[in-house]
Amino acid sequence: MEISVVGSGYVGTTVAACLADLGHTVTNVDIDQEVVDSLNAGEAPIHEPGLDELLAEHGGERLRATTDYDAVRDTDLTFVALPTPSNEDGSIDLSIITAGMESLGEVLARKSDPHVVVVKSTVVPGSTDTDLVPAMRRAGAGENVHVAVNPEFQREGTAVEDYLNPDKLVVGTESAYARETLEAVFEPLIAQADSDVTLVVTGTREAEMIKYANNAFLASKVSLINELGNICKAYGVDAYEVAEAIGLDDRIGAEFLRSGVGWGGSCFPKDTAALIAAAEGAGYDPSLLSAVVEVNDKQPKRMLDLAERHVDFAGKRVAVLGLAFKPGTDDVRHSRAITLIEALRDRGADIVGYDPVAVENMRERFPDVTYADSVAAALDGAHAAFVVTDWDEFAALDEEFDAMATPVVIDGRRVIERREGITYEGLTW
Repeated sequence: MEISVVGSGYVGTTVAACLADLGHTVTNVDIDQEVVDSLNAGEAPIHEPGLDELLAEHGGERLRATTDYDAVRDTDLTFVALPTPSNEDGSIDLSIITAGMESLGEVLARKSDPHVVVVKSTVVPGSTDTDLVPAMRRAGAGENVHVAVNPEFQREGTAVEDYLNPDKLVVGTESAYARETLEAVFEPLIAQADSDVTLVVTGTREAEMIKYANNAFLASKVSLINELGNICKAYGVDAYEVAEAIGLDDRIGAEFLRSGVGWGGSCFPKDTAALIAAAEGAGYDPSLLSAVVEVNDKQPKRMLDLAERHVDFAGKRVAVLGLAFKPGTDDVRHSRAITLIEALRDRGADIVGYDPVAVENMRERFPDVTYADSVAAALDGAHAAFVVTDWDEFAALDEEFDAMATPVVIDGRRVIERREGITYEGLTW
């Protein structure tokens, strides 16, 4: 099929590349000329495992990019993957995606054949019907333009794999034409997936809510295991042995039971905050979700408390290992390292950060922090080291700790092996 994708961030770029790999012809529309040039040259504008290979194969050929919205008229279907950032109160800002829908409406007003517009952006229930579709209609889109909601469930660091082998595909629409068109789009995906894929067909509001419910449940699970882990630490109990046992209960499952410094990134913080704001706007006090956020926000402070048993930070060199919010990505949005760096800076520490791929993104946030080009250089002369992201290379560390001034290691992800010669503190074990 001929498909267009509006937006080329983490979601839009991955979706476009994967659709091209499934045999569709894809046109990506973005306002950033540098991003467009990068995609046409077959180069990824973001770090995502597997994406470089897909773009090298399809970029400029089966996958093309442009800044011209008129290109969508030559396609059958348009995925809208534009940002919905948070307002100060946690609610989502629809201005970017609304402007995009208006631009689509203007272009599709000049198209007589049926066209499907699919909202992939994360929006609170009712947004598509009450804000986005009216904006598109006001701009001229007629009844030949059909609308659906298709939330994404890709994780940064495994986004390509998640898209090509999904657990489920959610399609929310009241249009039979939109449903049938999306079924045709997903047919090759379902056919080649490694396991059975459930296609969930529902209403637009239900599809919007499924994305929030999915992330809120996972965020709650992480905060619950962290709360239990904190209690385990207080009693000298290994939280990971406890988690291994309770994970055997099929009502609980083993996924998302790795306690530690908490969750970050673009989805969990933004979506949980948006759901809290939406609930409060509807007159409901979401006390459980508020507690989920509170537990998560306290975890970096607990790392500092553990370290301060052994080190006075003032004027001391301190290494922060891992700046991305999770391994496999260069995304530092809501990284636990941000909270940690801010607190260390307040305590007068001389901070040196290291990450395999996320240094430049964190440098934009903290230009005054020193950044090392290797983990060994970061540890050299340090009085304490905080492990914030569970990159594989950190698990292989050994004699590098010998170069520390005082080898105090606070592990927030359970990736460092206890060994003689270091003072080791696990966050929840």
